[in-house]
Amino acid sequence: MNASHLRHLVPQSLGLFTDLYQLTMAYAYWQSGLYNREAVFHHFFRSTPFKHPYAISAGLALAVEYLQAFRFSTQDIQYLGGLRGADNRPLFDESFLNYLQRMDFSCNIDAVPEGTVVFPHQPLVRVQGPLLQAQLIETALLNLINFSTLIATKSARIVQAAEGDEVLDFGLRRAQGIDGGMTASRSAYIGGCHATSNAMAGRILGIPVKGTHAHSWVMCFEDELTAFRTYARQLPNNCVFLVDTYDTIEGVKNAIIVGHELRKRGHEMLGIRLDSGDLATLSIAARELLDQAGFPNAAIVASNNLDEYKIAKLKKQGAKINIWGVGTRLVTGYDQPALGGVYKLAALRNLAGNWDYKIKLSEQAIKVSNPGVLQIRRYFDSMDTPIGDMIYNTVNGTTEHTFSDLQTTKVFNFEEKKSKDLLVPIFRNGKLIYQSPDLTAIRDYCLQQQSLFQDVQAPYPTGLEKKLQKRKSNLIAVHELN
Repeated sequence: MNASHLRHLVPQSLGLFTDLYQLTMAYAYWQSGLYNREAVFHHFFRSTPFKHPYAISAGLALAVEYLQAFRFSTQDIQYLGGLRGADNRPLFDESFLNYLQRMDFSCNIDAVPEGTVVFPHQPLVRVQGPLLQAQLIETALLNLINFSTLIATKSARIVQAAEGDEVLDFGLRRAQGIDGGMTASRSAYIGGCHATSNAMAGRILGIPVKGTHAHSWVMCFEDELTAFRTYARQLPNNCVFLVDTYDTIEGVKNAIIVGHELRKRGHEMLGIRLDSGDLATLSIAARELLDQAGFPNAAIVASNNLDEYKIAKLKKQGAKINIWGVGTRLVTGYDQPALGGVYKLAALRNLAGNWDYKIKLSEQAIKVSNPGVLQIRRYFDSMDTPIGDMIYNTVNGTTEHTFSDLQTTKVFNFEEKKSKDLLVPIFRNGKLIYQSPDLTAIRDYCLQQQSLFQDVQAPYPTGLEKKLQKRKSNLIAVHELN
């Protein structure tokens, strides 16, 4: 199946999927003659979401589809031509708009594959190409990758808390719009969720879909037993009964009655669902009733505002829940609704053809950007366990394999260790050269990544290569002198 869904939901031309200030800067670059200078930007985040030890990169396939549709249609140009400045004159010259309409995307894009474990300040995406183009694609890259990475990371946390139990994405009805719901379902699956309630995500993305009935089904009948019996007659191969419309324990007993009737007709009750009340106590009581009635394999599904914290608490309380339906708190990134990823200029060719390295300063050290054409090198021990990540400037050539950890300032030297560079080529001169894996392969890779980092001690070492750190310090000193 396709690894993304963007082309199913949005127009074929996506040039206007940006903030106005990107367009006004592009116009100013064009007017001042800077527009074609080669630039390097990096997309990264400064702190991990949900205070998790790491994040899960996601959204690359969406970004690829956006970049393939990065163009300005006739309608787009007509719209831009109608914009007015404060003096009520056209905001953009016609010659600039003609340039936009003729422009062919020509950047080089390198990115971390989806499902990869990543850390603060590491470039998830590196964009190298004409300054105007690299500037215009900022907003969309942040929009598509930030949210995907946020939800994939939340999903990973929830799946880890479930300790091997099945986790279902039940969040579509609470997601932020159609596109938000689709992206959330995709990202939740990458992070480790086993299935989704989102039928469109099932069709377009190939994610397994699961679901049974709601309280409204039960309320349409004179009593609960009749509702269960009717449902079982219509869908005998999909019977997970929602038992808490009225009295939960009585609901379990009614489900058992219908379960026996199903069995006589050659079918099996799959389980029950709890959606309210004391889930730990109710699941323990339900498990006992089901086992005594001869349904030891019937699952107990739980929902009701679950997240990793509630799942961990319920497990500690001895809850007998097999399947966790997680909705609002998953697809909205409930306790941290944005990743906070940023996109910063790191290098710009001068007229002599050499790189001028750029740095964004701040009184907050965490907001000081890193200069260069950056790459991430991950080091491994003899057992292929990750032991540290180094950010280095590819222009420097060979590195010293030495870096200071960003959190502890401890110095690491991994010269004798195996390593792998994480950013891989995606576009070259505007042409796609990367084949995105299918979504199941991305999910499998993500679960492998999580397994690799399961026993890694925190804080995981990650920092700037020795020469890059020196260059950054020198740039800071120069700016402070000025």
